[in-house]
Amino acid sequence: MLSRHMRSRVLAALAESRAVAALGARQVGKSTLVADLAASDHPAEVLTLDVRETREAAEQDPTGFVAALPDRVAIDEVQRVPDLLLAIKQRLDHNQERGQFLLTGSANILSIPKVRDALPGRVDYLRLWPLSQGELTGRRETFIDRLLAGEPPRMTGQRIGRASYAAAIVAGGYPEAHERSRRGRSSFFASYTDSLLGRDLADIATVRNVDNVKRLLRLIASRTAGLASFHGMARDLGVDTNTARSHTGVLEDLFLVRSLPAWHSNLGSRQIKSPKLHIVDSGLLAWLAGVDEQRLADDGPLAGACIESFVAMELLRQSEWAEAETTLHHYRDQQGREVDVVIETPAGDVVGVEVKAGASARPADFRGLAHMRDRLGSRFRAGVVLYAGERSLPFGERLTAQPLSALWDGQPDSAG
Repeated sequence: MLSRHMRSRVLAALAESRAVAALGARQVGKSTLVADLAASDHPAEVLTLDVRETREAAEQDPTGFVAALPDRVAIDEVQRVPDLLLAIKQRLDHNQERGQFLLTGSANILSIPKVRDALPGRVDYLRLWPLSQGELTGRRETFIDRLLAGEPPRMTGQRIGRASYAAAIVAGGYPEAHERSRRGRSSFFASYTDSLLGRDLADIATVRNVDNVKRLLRLIASRTAGLASFHGMARDLGVDTNTARSHTGVLEDLFLVRSLPAWHSNLGSRQIKSPKLHIVDSGLLAWLAGVDEQRLADDGPLAGACIESFVAMELLRQSEWAEAETTLHHYRDQQGREVDVVIETPAGDVVGVEVKAGASARPADFRGLAHMRDRLGSRFRAGVVLYAGERSLPFGERLTAQPLSALWDGQPDSAG
């Protein structure tokens, strides 16, 4: 079993909170992580609401169901019985012991109004995403923390060209899909999306036409890493703008799509405020967009969008276990300056990451990063252009080009 970097964070949360909820899409390894914790470091009884008899008992009498549970319990797929969370609230209000409940959900249960209103302050919510490249290769990534500390990697001898990364990108990070052949992954993702949109969708939203949600998912994949235009998506789908917007929110609640909001700071030029939309897993993205390794190697514009989403979502994964608390955004202004991912701490320290699909980096690639550095001063900790090149290269004060592999193998003086 691959080690999950979120394991220590879950255990730390259980030591401090009465209940912890690990939220993420199906098939990302939540159940496996919970079963491992319940059998070792956090002994607990494990129940899953995917089992019909258990689910029906919880639905019939949520209060009695919770009252009969042991002191420590792990409940899988809790979004399937939302009323159960109200009964859990009652127990938590009368029992201050830490680590009573370890919950998982395959949909964002905070989007369910009765849950959102019932549990603030009582449950710590953590996100579990598909496997990161570091988890797949047995490395704990420290890329975000190192850049915030002003210690960018120094790497040589890395693989060159986007073709050398294509296999990892199209494989993605879903444990079940990762080791499959291309045809096997296609079968997995076809079944996966049909099941997810046919089952979990109904737990969090009332959607009259599920096919529209499926079509929207493919449309977002075709425009991944692009600015969200709900009007344009609505026109292409033949629906109204509010429907396109609400269905995008549903896909976010199912952890299939991630919106990266625009970063707002007074940098002296009018800024574009639209968010960017990313498919959360590059393997799922490749399947939705019909991209294989060869096409990723040959089609530059398509590769650029796919690799940007790949990087953004790898950084999203790493932000969940980084030492520094961070939020992720993107930046673009009407002068054409942009930064693909802006990482900011609560103290206002900023790191900028720009993504290039090519094997060479140029001064022009740093235009947005240099603008941000010059305007923010000491708040700007580091700016990086990730590219498919062989080594780390300096491009001015606090600016470096880094091989794409620096994301997961970025220790100082690393060599391939």
